[in-house]
Amino acid sequence: MTRLPPIPFEEWDAEVLRPLTGGRTTPPSNALGLLLNHPHLARAFLTFSTQLVYRGSLPARMRELAVLRVAWRRRCRYEWAHHVLMADRAGVTEEELEQVRQGADTLVNRAVDELESASSLSDETYAELAKELDERQLMEFVFVVGAYGLQAMAYNTFEVEPDAGMDDAGMDDGGMDETLV
Repeated sequence: MTRLPPIPFEEWDAEVLRPLTGGRTTPPSNALGLLLNHPHLARAFLTFSTQLVYRGSLPARMRELAVLRVAWRRRCRYEWAHHVLMADRAGVTEEELEQVRQGADTLVNRAVDELESASSLSDETYAELAKELDERQLMEFVFVVGAYGLQAMAYNTFEVEPDAGMDDAGMDDGGMDETLV
């Protein structure tokens, strides 16, 4: 039982939902169901989130690797399960997923780990990111890490479960209980 149950899909109000999702058709989602407990907060947050995911300029592969690293570090099963699917569509390989799980020394892992641990990037990591990203993309990278950290915090606090049919892709095989890498 979750602490704050999502509004069941059957009870979603299309008129309330339409402006929250920018008119996109939305399948059942425990995360969206959670947000619908507070429609005004949902509208504000989804506007921001939609900008990052659907209108942003950060390369999708990098965005998804960053989100997955946040989800792994924060042990957020919902976020991990949802974004493994998005990462696959963005071309992320199983080897790259394993690098995220293991905390391999990749630029994205290092940047996420620094932002999560120090709320900043070292000069070295910033310079490496700046070789690959323009100023707007750099900003989006930082905001993606922060936004998905916030979501992980909410999903974990309210005990949001992965949606039906979603696999948490390795979080239940002991990975969730391992010491943070």
